[in-house]
Amino acid sequence: MNDAGTTAGPSRPRAPGRRRRLSDHILIAFHHACDQGDLEVADRLLGILERMLMQGAPEGRPARRSDVEPFVAGLERLWTLRHPEAGDH
Repeated sequence: MNDAGTTAGPSRPRAPGRRRRLSDHILIAFHHACDQGDLEVADRLLGILERMLMQGAPEGRPARRSDVEPFVAGLERLWTLRHPEAGDH
């Protein structure tokens, strides 16, 4: 129990509408790989994410433009990490 008198822990299920999508988990893993300096793994995770984006939205779900933006940001982060000299002017 915490100070508010409620229990907290991993056994508490998420609300049905609050589940992370697989692409969100891949992005989290990508950023973790970048933070750890494992750029090869980060690159492969972006490749997986790219394939998922190219497949489109699952049947019955509309495509969301916001899916592409985190992917592009990931590409930019990976490029910046691989080319640190580009930040030095």
